Amino acid sequence: MTGSFPSPESITRAVLPNGVIVLTYETHGSPSVVMSGHLWAGSLSEPPAQAGLANLTAGSLTHGTETRTFGQINEALESVGAQLGFGSATHTVGFGGKALAEDLDLLLDILADCLRKPTFPDREVAKLRGQILTDLERRAHDTRRMARLTFNELLYPDHPYGYSVNGYPETVQGLDRQDLVRYYADHYSPQGLVISVVGAVPAQTVVDKVAAALGDWEAPAAQPNRSIPPAVELDAQRRRIVAVEGKTQADVIVGWPALARNDPDFMKAYLANTVLGVFGMMGRLGDNIREEQGLAYYVYSRLEAGLGVGPWLAVAGVNPANVERAIDGILHEARRLRDELVPGEELADSQAYLTGSMPLRLETNEGISATLVEIERHGLGLDYLQRYEGLVRSVTAQDIREVSLAYLDPEVYVLAVAGPPVQESR
Repeated sequence: MTGSFPSPESITRAVLPNGVIVLTYETHGSPSVVMSGHLWAGSLSEPPAQAGLANLTAGSLTHGTETRTFGQINEALESVGAQLGFGSATHTVGFGGKALAEDLDLLLDILADCLRKPTFPDREVAKLRGQILTDLERRAHDTRRMARLTFNELLYPDHPYGYSVNGYPETVQGLDRQDLVRYYADHYSPQGLVISVVGAVPAQTVVDKVAAALGDWEAPAAQPNRSIPPAVELDAQRRRIVAVEGKTQADVIVGWPALARNDPDFMKAYLANTVLGVFGMMGRLGDNIREEQGLAYYVYSRLEAGLGVGPWLAVAGVNPANVERAIDGILHEARRLRDELVPGEELADSQAYLTGSMPLRLETNEGISATLVEIERHGLGLDYLQRYEGLVRSVTAQDIREVSLAYLDPEVYVLAVAGPPVQESR
């Protein structure tokens, strides 16, 4: 299975003199190329009073440069059926694009233009700021988004992971062009920028083209932030219910601080999470809470292991009358993982799911490109895909029990509920 996966022999990795890291993999199943990557200019560096600044800055990159207006950028891309976009996360600003192989030069030229020469026109900044404020107003009436916002605040108080990347109405409305100009000058740099290009273009040609577009970019005054915030500790339950008027569904999140992606226990936790709320109809959570008890419209679990310690959480959408029963069901399944060894057949099924889903992910240029960026981001090694099946198969039932004991405490957890007002029964 792994023989056809991208490998150290088929992946080209080059580091340009200015610190740009180029990853490329040649495919010929499609005439297109897919580009993805990131640079270290995420919201980690913004002050809490300006939450949303990194997001507004990233969103404004395509809205005007020294050589192209917003309209000209869109026209150039649309004329050849190409795409390009930017978005901020906590640690990084990500970018992605797609074009025919013959238009890679144009795609890279516009990418470089947006990264190196943005002008942040007042009118465009104001327009985008207004769109973000409208979205934040929608968020206030969205139970799923409000539950997650509340969960992050509870799990990460006074911590970069606890703030909204999109910001808040009171922090976004005061942002102006000068704020974006300063943030860009302080944090946008080629140092550590990762760009992955996958498609019908020879590897060395890709490296040469990226070098021509970005290789002479220098930003000596900028300070890309690659720091990792400290892990948080949870020593007592934290619960909060947020009322969202006019809604008939409640969204529930139960979770714990877990681990980083490069933690040696990651694959154990990843497989445990697959058993808990992913495999089949959303794992044991789906079987119990949705299928058997009929309590949830949807339910699943997710392990968000990133550069820093991310959360392990279970999420459910339920009738408000069933909130406490759904919470009890989630905690019951957490206890089962801690108290009982996963049966051999169930473990084998989950392992087969994880090993079988990887080839599906790598069927598209988009999937390969995103995977290469993830491998680089977390230092997994270019042979990671060759080792992947072995890593999954090496996890035992005892491993799952031990990692569940370490992270899934049914007595100490964070709970966030958003929906119609409900009464706490405990």
